[in-house]
Amino acid sequence: MNYCYECGTALIRKPLEKEGIIPYCPSCGCYRFPIFSTAVSMITLNPDQNKILLIRQYGKPSNILVAGYVNQGENAETAVAREIAEELGRQVTALHFNKSEYFARSNTLMLNYTCVIDSESLREVDPREIDHAQWFSFEEAPREIRPGSLAEQFLLYYLDTVNPAAL
Repeated sequence: MNYCYECGTALIRKPLEKEGIIPYCPSCGCYRFPIFSTAVSMITLNPDQNKILLIRQYGKPSNILVAGYVNQGENAETAVAREIAEELGRQVTALHFNKSEYFARSNTLMLNYTCVIDSESLREVDPREIDHAQWFSFEEAPREIRPGSLAEQFLLYYLDTVNPAAL
């Protein structure tokens, strides 16, 4: 961040006790901490917790995880439930936080969760949100997700470290 988001003045770097060097607006007299978006992504499991849902969006040919931005005034867990309801027409029955990663390309902090949904049915999938949705086994999913993507990183982390029976 190079300019104050309140007045547009060029920011300078100034020490702040216990915080380090922080952007500072000499015009407003205020420190300006970085602003970024926050989003959630979900390892979405069927009720039996033996399949993972992958989706395709925006005309792209590769599979990713269900994801969406956290709205102002909303916590991440509520965003997970809202996104699942909006995109899949399903309800979340169990939820577990996995890990977070900063995604520089969109200046977004991504919070990854595992969620179990109430049904394997994909009849309620919103075609305005999702081009294609499909269930995959734990063995198939790593081969089917977009290679090199943050979604792949989250999926592999989940498969390597999170116990599905713990949900």
